[in-house]
Amino acid sequence: MITTGINANNINANMPRLNGAQLKPISSGGTQADRAQALTGGAPSAARSFGDVFSEALMRDSQLSFSAHAQKRMASRGIKLNANDYSRLESAQAKLAMKGSKEALVMLDDKAFLVSVKNKTVITALDK
Repeated sequence: MITTGINANNINANMPRLNGAQLKPISSGGTQADRAQALTGGAPSAARSFGDVFSEALMRDSQLSFSAHAQKRMASRGIKLNANDYSRLESAQAKLAMKGSKEALVMLDDKAFLVSVKNKTVITALDK
């Protein structure tokens, strides 16, 4: 329930409340970077390429998860995956799961991924 009420100290008395929690307004002013910083709650991020953003979105939507270690290795080694690579990696994980594997080294072109089949997690990534 949204209400406006007076608190004991009369501070922010006219601020709307939702189930007792005070709602704070969001300003629409500022630059796009300021708004992005406010939304993420952190420091302004460096400009990222479309490929990086797309790759991250694919990783989020994937049935496979990527460990923090694997993400660091992929970034440091410049390993990029496209949609086809993700589907091939997921397909390999599914086939390995059907065969009862627990962990496996999956080779994709000139890249290798250590995969925890049971946890559906890429543990680390290697390049040529």
